[in-house]
Amino acid sequence: MATSKLLALACIRNESSSYRDLLTSTLKYPKVVSGPVKSCSRAILLSVKGMTCSACAVSIEKAIKRLPGIHDAVVDVLNNRAQVLFYPFFVNEETILEAIEGVGFKATLVPGETIEKSTQVCRIRIKKLTCTSCSSTVEKTFQAIQGVQNAHVTLATEEAEVHYDPRILSCNQLLKAIEDTGFEAIPISTGEDIVSKIHLHLDGLYTDHSVTMIESSLQALPGVLDIDLDPSIHKISISYKPAMTGPRNFIKMIESTASGHFKARIFPEGEGREAQKQAEIKKYYRSFLWSLAFTIPVFLTSMVFMYIPGIKNVLDTKIVNMLTIGEIIRWVLSTPVQFIVGRRFYTGSYKALRIGSPNMDVLIALGTNAAYFYSVYSVLRAALSPYFIGKDFFETSSMLISFILLGKYLEVLAKGKTSEAIAKLLDLAPEAATLLTMDEEGNVISEEEIDSRLIQRNDVIKIIPGAKVASDGYVLWGKSYVNESMITGEAWPVAKREGDTVTGGTLNENGVLHIKATRVGSESALAQIVRLVESAQMAKAPVQKFADRASKYFVPLAHSEHPLAKAIIEYANKFREDEENPMWPEAQDFVSITGHGVKAIVRNKEIMIGNKSLMLDNNIDIPHDTEEMLTETEGMAQTEILVSVDGELTGVLSISDPLKPGAHEVISILKSMQIRSILVTGDNWGTAKSIASEVGIETVIAEAKPEQKAEKVEELQASGYTVAMVGDGINDSPALVAADVGMAIGAGTDIAIEAADIVLMKSNLEDVITAIDLSRKTFSRIRINYIWALGYNLLGIPIAAGAFFPTTRFRLPPWIAGAAMATSSVSVVCSSLLLKNYKKPKRLNNLEIHEILTE
Repeated sequence: MATSKLLALACIRNESSSYRDLLTSTLKYPKVVSGPVKSCSRAILLSVKGMTCSACAVSIEKAIKRLPGIHDAVVDVLNNRAQVLFYPFFVNEETILEAIEGVGFKATLVPGETIEKSTQVCRIRIKKLTCTSCSSTVEKTFQAIQGVQNAHVTLATEEAEVHYDPRILSCNQLLKAIEDTGFEAIPISTGEDIVSKIHLHLDGLYTDHSVTMIESSLQALPGVLDIDLDPSIHKISISYKPAMTGPRNFIKMIESTASGHFKARIFPEGEGREAQKQAEIKKYYRSFLWSLAFTIPVFLTSMVFMYIPGIKNVLDTKIVNMLTIGEIIRWVLSTPVQFIVGRRFYTGSYKALRIGSPNMDVLIALGTNAAYFYSVYSVLRAALSPYFIGKDFFETSSMLISFILLGKYLEVLAKGKTSEAIAKLLDLAPEAATLLTMDEEGNVISEEEIDSRLIQRNDVIKIIPGAKVASDGYVLWGKSYVNESMITGEAWPVAKREGDTVTGGTLNENGVLHIKATRVGSESALAQIVRLVESAQMAKAPVQKFADRASKYFVPLAHSEHPLAKAIIEYANKFREDEENPMWPEAQDFVSITGHGVKAIVRNKEIMIGNKSLMLDNNIDIPHDTEEMLTETEGMAQTEILVSVDGELTGVLSISDPLKPGAHEVISILKSMQIRSILVTGDNWGTAKSIASEVGIETVIAEAKPEQKAEKVEELQASGYTVAMVGDGINDSPALVAADVGMAIGAGTDIAIEAADIVLMKSNLEDVITAIDLSRKTFSRIRINYIWALGYNLLGIPIAAGAFFPTTRFRLPPWIAGAAMATSSVSVVCSSLLLKNYKKPKRLNNLEIHEILTE
């Protein structure tokens, strides 16, 4: 049966901007995937007064669940209690209480009864993780611990992600469990609220009293969560809430303690991830060279010199009884390889056997010990007996260890390539920033150059032409063009003026800007993108089940939800500029009605702006001639916005939102890939059908509210389809979460990363095709690697074990078997790295996007 593929398309039409306010109103069902949403879900217990029956409980539950960021709500009418599980990233306790009061009940937080969430996520960096056997050992260790719900260990990034119940165990217990297996564990995040961590180097730290003084002074600062001080290396690690404090406060507090006796600065980055990778590579390289230095002479004396008559006679010279010079040389040279260079295998074997989980270290130790100690036995017996003619295998143990170390070195070398994406992202951040000190009137008093890692929330930063933007924030003063290609991929610089947002790591081109930092540390867009890449590397595809999967239909949804307000304001501004007072009158009692429009009081008049449904719901009469005009404009793919003043229809705005370039071609390519597309939009039926007809989409669902889009996704899933959703990450968020694969496209850094599985930073629809094609090729590469490794080992292991020796009289020397084993793992890693040469499908080469031919 042919397999139908899936993809989700959004933003068929141009949407030049995104609105953070809309994000909060639509994210009803945040997907717990990564970042702050994943790590800070909370549960609270409320006391609710006024409930008398189950109908009261149902109405309260509905009121709560309508809020954004609510995961679940349970109301107990008998005990007058309500338990709510929510995500503080989207909603807070006050909003929940107001929602309950809005349906006629009184609710209060029960003091001291905040309920711990039943799942937290701890991310851990694990050192000395060198092979799949190591990662498997760690994973099994986690899964054997009571309270661990799920655990994934990724060899490439040397990281583990553990889902656990905080009511049963803590992250520190998980760290201890890893260390008990012989690995070094470093916590990355512990599943708490948005927390940043900084490492400082301390000078003047010599006594226990000094340690106590510094810890006490820092703990007095609001927002400080945890302090870890290591006097041996003069390092202090501080976990804190960036909304309450920051690194400069820590340095100031430390240096003010003991009358300036202590000095603090950012801890050197020698312990950074890249430095650790390089140190690991150098360690294996040095070990291999030392092993090689001893192994080559052993190999020559046993395999080469024995065929050179003059040298052979010297090596065969007997010293005592049957003991020869060659045997002594090989014994002396192979011993350092076995016990000094190979010491790590003994250590690893002991730790693995102690927990009852034999790994590759055990196999290596057994194999080399068998060869080495038999050889020692042969040498000693030859020395004691005038008749014993033995054969030593010192070259086998030495060469096996050397080839294993070569394989390990090549593996860590290749593994380091997998982290290049993260390293390049981190390189985007500037090293220094210019901090401005402002007076109460907003005038600059002074400026100071600081380390960019010392920027705190609400700092004012000066960005000169040619410099990188040091932090996420918004422009307080100045005008310039900012190159955002390193974040969004868009080639053209973006104009920035007062009030516009900027992203850390982007490049300021030609003007001076003063920006106010709003997101720093782990909150920044760059940090979120890094976490997204890390999360992608952490994720494990269920590839082992692919052979059992039945063919499924992959149904893409395509739709667009428009920021119409901006178009209206820009149009209206043309008429205000010519007036003497171009200021807009203040709107009061503003209310946004999702899926319909807005209403407010302006100059004591009730103004309503929205679609036809908004007018009909508020009993506003629509004249017959207006109805005819609406029908006509709908057929022209235009969106109609109606305006009423004090209950009377006063105007109609027709807004045309042009198709994105290449939309028709992208839909055609999807059809050729056997991918079915559906257009789901909040627009009216006339506009939706016109757009669908223009791009070639057959199935249309119009006038859909955000929650109805999610319901449509669930309906398709219930029919047996695997559904992907492509949206702009704002009004589409519920559907992005509900879909099997959520693709967020074209919303830049304001995108709801937590609501999507794939984030396409650029606004080009062609990237949807590329994402599918790359996913297919990645999965295909995984299958190739599985088949290769399976065939390689099915053939190699029996040969190495001597299974064919009775019939063929052929056997594989152990050192060659060791080399073949190393080649197996290295070849799989190198095969995966071939994806670095990926090129987009040829059919996209001639697709014109934004009047630029794709290359």
